[in-house]
Amino acid sequence: MKAAIFTLDTGAYRAKAESAAASALKRMLEQVGFEVKAAGVLPQDRSVASSVMERLADSDSVDLILTTGAVGYTEKDCAPDALMDVADRLLPGIPEALRAYNIRHSKKAILDRSAAGIRKKTMLVNLPESAKMAKENMEYILPEIVQVVETMSL
Repeated sequence: MKAAIFTLDTGAYRAKAESAAASALKRMLEQVGFEVKAAGVLPQDRSVASSVMERLADSDSVDLILTTGAVGYTEKDCAPDALMDVADRLLPGIPEALRAYNIRHSKKAILDRSAAGIRKKTMLVNLPESAKMAKENMEYILPEIVQVVETMSL
């Protein structure tokens, strides 16, 4: 199983900063057998994000693409839009479950626009930018992520 993880954060991209969320997710995925083929920070740009996801999915180089950040309601929050631009099929149950899970901690979860879907044989999932929240969310859905990735690779 192969994965890619990208944080959408223009400030961190310009500063060439590391992403704490991506690092936490990388460790978690590697513990369950994923090889993380790509990880980094991208600008909050819908066309850049969708282009990266599309290229990786179409080249069949990864089975899973995770994005962190840019899932809110402001104009610069483009991760869900980029994902929906490239997904062949949406998996609305994943973000719905995560919002329900996250509302236990904060009512602000109702403002999250995260999406999930599939392009060809690659699963795509938006997660929060906070390392703590991204890690908790991934722990919550990891068994289902593994199931989807394993099923699609048959």
